[in-house]
Amino acid sequence: MMANVIAAIEALADAVIANKERLTELDAVIGDADHGINMARGFEAVRGKLAAANPADIGGALKMIGMTLISTVGGASGPLYGTAFMRAAAAVQGKTTIDAETAATMLNAVIGGVKDRGKAVRGEKTMLDALEPAYEAFVEQLNQGQSLLVCLEAATAAAEQGVEYTKTIIATKGRASYLGERSIGHQDAGATSSYLMLSVLTDFARQHSQEA
Repeated sequence: MMANVIAAIEALADAVIANKERLTELDAVIGDADHGINMARGFEAVRGKLAAANPADIGGALKMIGMTLISTVGGASGPLYGTAFMRAAAAVQGKTTIDAETAATMLNAVIGGVKDRGKAVRGEKTMLDALEPAYEAFVEQLNQGQSLLVCLEAATAAAEQGVEYTKTIIATKGRASYLGERSIGHQDAGATSSYLMLSVLTDFARQHSQEA
């Protein structure tokens, strides 16, 4: 099953790198104009280390991602995403497969890591505005006994709505906060990259469920 995990990480890296310009353009409007560039550099490093790392379990794979992002991604994104992946790694230590309950625990751990590292809360025009609605939607489907794929699909849809929501609010964190009301009308790049990652993982799960 670790082969699927490696393939999912490769798909994640490919998507981030492919969206480098898009994410940077979004960040250029209200941020430092480096989100896509930095994230792509980080995931290029992840892809380079993946083959040599040969992680024994999912926790090991995610820890490698987290440490790599912290060491290679500049700006706020490196510490935030690095911490997110490290927290997720701790939630799946020793596991080689992920079920819906484990995925919910991971997503909750990710949110906790982002909050601790970024000192942010929902409604401040950050990645939390995509991640928290995603988690709530995931858990709602989980509590109804739905499959991992259905939970992921609901989470991704909620994250997309969260990205749209960031257009309507004033940024109060990071460089975007300097713009005040002028930040309204623009979506947050971090929320967008969070949605992108959830979307990629959902597509991967969908493809895998069809093959099974």
